[in-house]
Amino acid sequence: MDSPKTTAEELNPSQKNQSPHDVSIVHNDGSEDGDEKLMNRIISSISADRRRGLGLVFLENKSGIYNHQPNCDEYSTDVEKFYRILRKYHSRVPKLELALQECGVVIRSGLVERVLNRCGDAGNLGYRFFAWASKQPGYRHSYEVYKSMIRILGKMRQFDAVWALIEEMRRENPQLITSDTFVVLMRRFASARMVQKAIEVLDEMPKYGCEPDEHVFGCLLDALCKNGSVKEAASLFEDMRIQFTPTLKHFTSLLYGWCREGKLMEAKYILVQMREAGFEPDIVVYNNLLSGYALAGKMLDAFDLLQEMKSKGCNPNPTSYTILIQALCSKEKMEEAMRVFVEMQRNSCVADVVTYTTLISGFCKWGKINKAYELLDSMIRQGCTPNQMTYLHILLAHEKKEELEECMELVDEMRKFGCIPDLSIYNTVIRLACKLGEVKEGVKAWNDMEASGFSPGVDTFIIMINGFLGQGCLVETCGYFKEMVGRGLLSVPQYGTLKALLNALLRMDKLEMAKDLWGCIMTKGCELNVYAWTIWIHALFSNGHVKEACFYCLDMLEVGVMPQPDTFAKLMRGLRKLYNRQIAAEITEKVRKMAADRQMTFKMYKRRGERNLKEKVKAKKDGRKRRARRRRWGRDDLSNPQLCWLPDGMVVRRWDKC
Repeated sequence: MDSPKTTAEELNPSQKNQSPHDVSIVHNDGSEDGDEKLMNRIISSISADRRRGLGLVFLENKSGIYNHQPNCDEYSTDVEKFYRILRKYHSRVPKLELALQECGVVIRSGLVERVLNRCGDAGNLGYRFFAWASKQPGYRHSYEVYKSMIRILGKMRQFDAVWALIEEMRRENPQLITSDTFVVLMRRFASARMVQKAIEVLDEMPKYGCEPDEHVFGCLLDALCKNGSVKEAASLFEDMRIQFTPTLKHFTSLLYGWCREGKLMEAKYILVQMREAGFEPDIVVYNNLLSGYALAGKMLDAFDLLQEMKSKGCNPNPTSYTILIQALCSKEKMEEAMRVFVEMQRNSCVADVVTYTTLISGFCKWGKINKAYELLDSMIRQGCTPNQMTYLHILLAHEKKEELEECMELVDEMRKFGCIPDLSIYNTVIRLACKLGEVKEGVKAWNDMEASGFSPGVDTFIIMINGFLGQGCLVETCGYFKEMVGRGLLSVPQYGTLKALLNALLRMDKLEMAKDLWGCIMTKGCELNVYAWTIWIHALFSNGHVKEACFYCLDMLEVGVMPQPDTFAKLMRGLRKLYNRQIAAEITEKVRKMAADRQMTFKMYKRRGERNLKEKVKAKKDGRKRRARRRRWGRDDLSNPQLCWLPDGMVVRRWDKC
């Protein structure tokens, strides 16, 4: 029996939060096997946290993500132009609309959709652009634009606005509303864990001329199961069995959900129900069950299931073996993982790039880089082309050992095999070069990256800024920082980097450079919230520029940002030492009015500031004492023969009882 088709739009956008062994569910009509489709979407990765460790995860492989080429289509320039305007004037709607009007770009549907996608998580920017575009003469939103906007608003949990948008679609053109529109909304409700609201969408669909069918119901079950609401999904499935005839996809979604929750007994019961309904488990079902066993650490049961698959005539595919290999690699059982790999080859199941990458990442995680290189050579000999993720794992292992030369050689080898380094590769090389103080090598990698057509992201800029800052190259640091701001990449300041840079400039008496940097941030559309202002004011104050700190505090008050209580208390203390009552009175009066507008008594605000300031000063002193004590004991604990360590961590004199 054919399974209902699952379109790309049904895929859960929150799959990035899946656990290491999650395997997505895809059923397709036609000749292509559903699990082969699945295999094209999974890639083994260790980049759960690329800077801290190497943890094995399955990541969704969107089409072409590891063969990325620079984006040079007809829309890219216009998209970036609109995006920079939105970033610059996002808080000033009249100026924003005027700037959009005067930019000279002709509005069209494909462009609007791309701009909305470019806004990403900054949903407010997307909505403002959507609203402005709707007012342009000769332009009407297409179905794809509406769907993108519904997805953005749903991600922001602005569900009232979503329903209002659907009403607008009905007024403008009822044919724009399809079942996929409601599927997107269901998924957003499910990701917000608003189960009842997701279910109510089924009841609302007929009002808009869309009757829910097994396909839509399957999407609802799938969304609930992928977002941790499998119990509610199972209850709904039982309640709606009469209205919606169960399909293989329905059972598979529930089985996936129970496996993900680690409830293997419930998953087995779904398997029984599936067979009673006349469906035999296919490779996708078995792989989900394998993933459940692996996630629960029940490897013996997983191997038994693998044998059962063979006896039932459902031969394991590369995904089946990769699930087991990944589970073993994550527990440092590399010998067992290699045995599974050998068995896979013995059973004429050809390993693909995902399988090889999983093994390579496992060896790299546990420091066995030579084994990883052996597998890489074997992989190439077998005609399996490594991708960027394969090389990235080895690069991360070299980075951990601070082996820059090996990293550079590996990048050259990548190019020889036609694998173009992506941003992750370049970021790794640049980060290691800067960490080792080889900023020239970092700049060389940066230039190679730009020559290849890649635009550096925020992470790349931050790596370069920290690298130059660590070498004391303040002019170059400011240059990269300004370029990052100028490209519109710094929508919200990176507080740690901003604080380090401003303090470094002021400690070196580069007040004008620091002011110039702050002015650049202010004029380029960055969102300057109270934390950014606090960093700047505290940096000025701490380096002896009390008057400048007060003047910038007045600027902050002018733009409607109220200083934190301890910042106000610190400024007042500094002004008292300078005997500058005029500025103190001006700041106090403005803060008093702002506190009243926020229904807060000035007396309480002032008292809180003094208390917080005392606590911070005390914490700083205690921290200095702890560090001094640590340094003292660090010198004396082993070299001083009069000291003796006890098992509980205490130190006593040698003549005391140890």
